[in-house]
Amino acid sequence: MSRAQAESVIKNIIREIAQECAGKGHTVSETLVAFMVKAVVLDPRNLFNVDRTLTKQDVRKLVELCVDKLMDQGSPSLDTIKMQVYFDMNYTSRREFIEEHQRVLQSRLVPVSREITDSRVKTREDLEGLYRKIVSYVLLRSGLGSSTDITTVREATAALQSVFPQSELGTFLSLIKKDKEQQLNDLSMIVTGIRLFNKDSRKGGEGIDDLPAILNEAIPSTSKDIEWELELSQSLAWQYTSWLERLLDPEVETRECIVPLDMVKQALYNVRQHEAFLKVILADVILCAKQVETLQTELATRMKLLRVTVHSKTAVPTAQVFPHFTALAKFWSGLQDEMVLLSILSNIMENLQPFLAAQSQLFPDGQLEDILGLEIKKYEQRMKESSENRIDPYEIKTQEWLLPETTANFDKLPLQYNGICGYTLVKKDGLLLPGNPSIGVLKHREKYYVFSSKEAALRFGSKPDEYIAHVAEKAKQSPELIQLLQLHQQFACVTPYPEMQSGERLLVKPITKCDSSTQTETHLLETNIVKSYEWNEWELRRKAIKLANLRSKVTHSMQTNLSHMRRDNVTQTYHLEDVACQSKMDGNSNVPKPQVYLAGLRGGKTKTTHMIKTNLTRSVSE
Repeated sequence: MSRAQAESVIKNIIREIAQECAGKGHTVSETLVAFMVKAVVLDPRNLFNVDRTLTKQDVRKLVELCVDKLMDQGSPSLDTIKMQVYFDMNYTSRREFIEEHQRVLQSRLVPVSREITDSRVKTREDLEGLYRKIVSYVLLRSGLGSSTDITTVREATAALQSVFPQSELGTFLSLIKKDKEQQLNDLSMIVTGIRLFNKDSRKGGEGIDDLPAILNEAIPSTSKDIEWELELSQSLAWQYTSWLERLLDPEVETRECIVPLDMVKQALYNVRQHEAFLKVILADVILCAKQVETLQTELATRMKLLRVTVHSKTAVPTAQVFPHFTALAKFWSGLQDEMVLLSILSNIMENLQPFLAAQSQLFPDGQLEDILGLEIKKYEQRMKESSENRIDPYEIKTQEWLLPETTANFDKLPLQYNGICGYTLVKKDGLLLPGNPSIGVLKHREKYYVFSSKEAALRFGSKPDEYIAHVAEKAKQSPELIQLLQLHQQFACVTPYPEMQSGERLLVKPITKCDSSTQTETHLLETNIVKSYEWNEWELRRKAIKLANLRSKVTHSMQTNLSHMRRDNVTQTYHLEDVACQSKMDGNSNVPKPQVYLAGLRGGKTKTTHMIKTNLTRSVSE
């Protein structure tokens, strides 16, 4: 069977399941159906042989099992799976949320931008209409006020005229499309900065909301709501955990439970998954709060610098103020992104609530807490009790154990099973009990495992591969555990139905090699042919001479001290030979220098001259 035929068969199975559910009054998405099909096939209790192609009877059995599970509206397990599918389809990273928001904003601006850049103005009325379109584009891009509000439009028009008067439209129309788009973006940033500055100076800002104040109020409110929901889920999870511990303990006598044990475990998985998703959302809200604080600080600093720059000045160079206006617009845009992100996270948190309906109906309000009495152990108490008995690495020398005082970045280790004790999950028939890293973390095959007690750590460390396989089997029986315990890598060989490639087989081996290709655009940049371009240097010289019109000019040349050395000349010389000769040595000696002084040669008052000779020459013997 070809790949196209296999995909067609898979899609037909999914479509048939969705149609049968719709016929019974329940609409389900194809993503949820595909997840349920994979879960049914993985469950060993359904006896599907994944090593052979499916027969018609297998397909019919698969369809019936999937429809039955999808129609079981009172199942907490189905609610957990729906919660996981919803979260996967609607949640992504912070960066991707903001990028998607920017793409949506750009898609709304494309028609207006195209009208401006493709405009062909012929009359004065066309020029005025084009200028109004530019004002509308600036308002739409900045998000500061409505383009239908007359006061806002007038303020934006005045700000635009201060940096781009209508008389410059001719120059704007002469630009290529790419330059027009760039200038539109630059003008939008500058005008946005001017309006923000006017609002801060109480000289305008019509239609501009006080975004920092709104965020300062919305972030604590959203964080408080999430923390309240998280506290409820954690409290309910510990109630289910305590009840399961009592039911699974053979030494404790309990009265007959009105709710099946399997349903209680499904309810525990449901609230634990809700808790995990709330923690992810809360972490994003906390990061959002930090980012807002940083942006507000930078916005206030930039506004202060701008006030100092324009203080009591009638005219300020554009090179000094335009960068400040652009920076203000960027910071404000960052605050707008944080507002959108906060709204998305709040909506996701609210939309998770319906997926708790099934487990909330198992016990009436307060019934489970009344049954347990005061015996509910919560996280802090369990961690305190288990921390007293820690692992000694020398007890099991065949395994590597990590302890807080001997391991750097201990609190940032990527713990397996989302921090759940794998040993308790296997031995207590699917009971989820958070591990305590303070006991000691087992490092096995470059993965890190935590445990709820020292005994659990020692038993798991004695046969880790066996317990890891048992955890995978538990996850096959309860498919919601695959995502809750983050076991995607262990089930990487399971290909989602929309991506099936080999016949009708539901399990395929992972592809390690593939043929791939990429395609790039032929022309990344807009065509721009300069007909006056000339590559030939001599042709450029000819054109220069022609422009200078030297035929009617007198030319001359001269040499100067700076140019005479630039001439080409060559000289030939003979290399000197290295020669030597030998001669006798000359000897010499030093003798005292004669020092004789004569006095009285000039005469005096008498006519007779009396010369006195003094010899101060040193003796040779000295």
